[in-house]
Amino acid sequence: MRWRFLLRPGWLALIAGVICFTIAAFTLLAPWQFRRAAERADRNTAIESSFGTPPRPLRDVLASHAEPGQATEWRPVQVSGHYLPRAEMVVRLRTVQGEPAYEVVVPMQLADGSNLLVDRGYLRPAEGVRIPSYPPVPAGEVSVTGRLRADEQDPQGGTVVQQDGHRQVYAVSSRTVSAATGVPLAPGYLQLMDGSPGVLSALPLPQLDPGPSFAYALQWIAFGTMAPLGLIYFAWREATERRREDSLSPDAGDTLQQSPSAAGL
Repeated sequence: MRWRFLLRPGWLALIAGVICFTIAAFTLLAPWQFRRAAERADRNTAIESSFGTPPRPLRDVLASHAEPGQATEWRPVQVSGHYLPRAEMVVRLRTVQGEPAYEVVVPMQLADGSNLLVDRGYLRPAEGVRIPSYPPVPAGEVSVTGRLRADEQDPQGGTVVQQDGHRQVYAVSSRTVSAATGVPLAPGYLQLMDGSPGVLSALPLPQLDPGPSFAYALQWIAFGTMAPLGLIYFAWREATERRREDSLSPDAGDTLQQSPSAAGL
């Protein structure tokens, strides 16, 4: 049969690979990039809407022990309380505006008795890799303004590093800091804005560009479409070559040979 070669192990493996890739492209990879594009669009919308929103008291925006979500993240809020400097920690391996940085986080005890993690901002490394000296948080009751943020995922699962005289973690996460310090913290954290007591270098807002995720999703759809089409094309070429070879094979040529007696005619 003309297409019997498709049953060979090499072709079967190729067909299986193309099928698996196509399914993954349409059901996993493209939807994943579409979700990332939608999440970024939601984040940009939340940030843009926060520009014209004046800071409000924390409990007017977020209920006690509630976690910041899509409707509340990036909202500017005001809180009053006093810092807990003994539970201060440094977040390592950060990048701010394309350059290495450290971030400093510290719990704040609020007037209602709950504790909220506060991100004081960032520091540039000294001597390339060391944590520079920086001012301590102010003592006593303070009022600060910042943006609500959801906890980051901790890639190191709460690992704490003791270095340069500071406890260091790998994510701005109330869960990680709470586990490391023993201070119970409400979910999420407050990212301080310029002028707030205790702020270092205030973290800049993310760029509001849409990012490449939507284009990547379209690329995965294109790849998922091209893969089976390419398989069909190469299978067709293989079948065509085999038919041509069969037509030129010696068996076909034997039918054209003449007997010696006929050749003398």
